[in-house]
Amino acid sequence: MEVGGRTRPYRQVARARAQRLTRDALIVAAQTEFFAGRWEEASLEAIAGSAGVTKQTLLRHFGSKDGLLERALERGYSEVRDQRFNTPVGDVAAAVDNLLDHYEQWGERAIRISAVDGLGAVAAGIRRRARQLHYDWVEHTFGPSLQRLSANDRSRRRAALIALCDVHTWSLLWHDLELPRAEVRATLIDAIERLIPEVTKK
Repeated sequence: MEVGGRTRPYRQVARARAQRLTRDALIVAAQTEFFAGRWEEASLEAIAGSAGVTKQTLLRHFGSKDGLLERALERGYSEVRDQRFNTPVGDVAAAVDNLLDHYEQWGERAIRISAVDGLGAVAAGIRRRARQLHYDWVEHTFGPSLQRLSANDRSRRRAALIALCDVHTWSLLWHDLELPRAEVRATLIDAIERLIPEVTKK
């Protein structure tokens, strides 16, 4: 009896862990297919196979292909949000380091998806939220340094900061101009500090 009582909770914990690992594997497989631009063509069998499970297991966990995509993109969005907002307010150098770390991990995928037309409702919604997250990050990180400016000047500088910190600016500096990370970093810090002259240079 005592042994059985101990075994049952252990099995429940092991089962829960196995289910969590399965869900994680399916989410990673979905993210891989989506960001590679193969989502529309990918079958449920192929996605499930990439995760080492069956189509029936996928459906049991997520209900449908769209259900899996929604969860996969939501997790990606949450990871990006947590990483982007983990930066000191008003510290330009730290903000740029945060930005470059993020773009080196997610930038190529973000650009690829931004160029895709006809995304489904789930993906299009996440894309809108990601764009708003970028605006909110700029306000969170640099907004307090702009408070003393007039409304018009603050609005212009905020717009300039949004453009400077955009993934396409990073891509232009990193890929098109082939600048090393140190030069991309220095270029962005210099440009941002010109918009926020009262910050302490790092």
